[in-house]
Amino acid sequence: MKKRSRVLTLFLAVTMLVSLLAACSGNGNNGNNAPATNSGNTTSPTSEAAPAKDTITALLPPASANYQARFADMEKEFNALYPHLTLKIEPASWEDMTQKLDTQVNAGSPPDIAWVGSTATSKYAALGMLLDINNVLTDEMKADYDEVPMKYFQLGDAQYGLPAYMAVHSIGGNKQFLEEANIDWKAVQQNGWTYDEFREAIKAGVVKDAKGETSRYGFVFATAGVTSKDYLSIMAKSAGIPEYFDENLKFSYTSKNFLGLLESLRLLIDDGSMPKELSSIDAGKRWNMFLTGQTMITGKGLASFENSARLNNEKIKANDGSAVAESIEAEYVPLPVPTFNGASYIPTTVVDGYIALRGKKEPTEEHIKNIALAMYYLSSGSVAANYSNELFLSPITESARNSKVLEEYPRSEENIKADEIMMSKAVAARTDIPTDLAAEAIKIETEVIVPKLQALLANEITPQEMYDAVKLAAIKSFGEDGVVVD
Repeated sequence: MKKRSRVLTLFLAVTMLVSLLAACSGNGNNGNNAPATNSGNTTSPTSEAAPAKDTITALLPPASANYQARFADMEKEFNALYPHLTLKIEPASWEDMTQKLDTQVNAGSPPDIAWVGSTATSKYAALGMLLDINNVLTDEMKADYDEVPMKYFQLGDAQYGLPAYMAVHSIGGNKQFLEEANIDWKAVQQNGWTYDEFREAIKAGVVKDAKGETSRYGFVFATAGVTSKDYLSIMAKSAGIPEYFDENLKFSYTSKNFLGLLESLRLLIDDGSMPKELSSIDAGKRWNMFLTGQTMITGKGLASFENSARLNNEKIKANDGSAVAESIEAEYVPLPVPTFNGASYIPTTVVDGYIALRGKKEPTEEHIKNIALAMYYLSSGSVAANYSNELFLSPITESARNSKVLEEYPRSEENIKADEIMMSKAVAARTDIPTDLAAEAIKIETEVIVPKLQALLANEITPQEMYDAVKLAAIKSFGEDGVVVD
């Protein structure tokens, strides 16, 4: 590096990291592949003083069933690896994680590390709150991660965070109900399905009672609360509009494919395959409807739902009263979302992870390096192995794949194969979208797309009216030359 600051960065890194990589086998840290620091006891004519004490703070949600319960052990283990460093973890619920982080960011006193969905990276980068850790990560650290998820925390040449896991947002069916509706779910897992095939399948899954009222829907998707944008964005991936911007950086939701998608989604409600009150169904209610047999297929789904259904089944069998009220035994089958407009299947991959934040006071290079060490510890080795295992996800670091887990869970071989097929079709994140464009797209999403989608699902506006509103907002933001016209 020619710049003086980068020379300083590399010089400081040498005293801490060059001799550390011998510990990458995980000895003495429960399999975690974080490098151990120089103790400062080795002397030489040019030796430096022992590393300065430092504290790294982190705001983290309940990423998996036992993740937060291990925070105290994680803090202790990190300090054993790096005696000069203290890791202080603040727990947050999923419900208040974003609000708590935004409050701290707006006050200019954010944690050093925070858990976010990778799509939030551009939001905090646009605010100038992120730290680029690219120059303080060793080549060995970078090589530990799979390439595709690593890119989700990159913008241009900057690496603003490290991925914790990569999962596919799928949909999921009740195996018994699928077979009763004569749906070849194994073929769907292997080959996918088109919108027309899906539409007919969920029609077949509808069950009416003696009064002619629907007692079981073919498909239910959470579209309220924190899931208000999920339905549309997940389906759009396989409708020929995988991103808000095309390869020419033109806003893509003005494409005719977007109108076709809106028309298709509205038809699923008009068919009676989905509830008319879909716009009011949140994540908790849709899962409750699945467990109580009120829907054949639910969304959005994750691999871990297989385990959630299994655990509820065990509670039903044990008759211990802790199972979901009025629930039935249900075997969960993950399925890919259908394709629309003749497009190819592109799964919606969710990559969550850790971002590095700056406060009002500019951090030292040494502190940035220490943040990177903590982020690497949290996202690799045994820490990552255990939360990935609990979420039924394949780890995305080699060190986690080589680490032992605390508990093994039974899994369906068909479901494992289905998840592998969907994951194999995941595409790398776009790193070429400028932060100002990304921020403007999020603004349109928040102010126009989400409320208009709610109105569409409630049958208050037509697909054409929603399309026109989004197109008008996009032209206002990006100009007529900045939007897709086809």
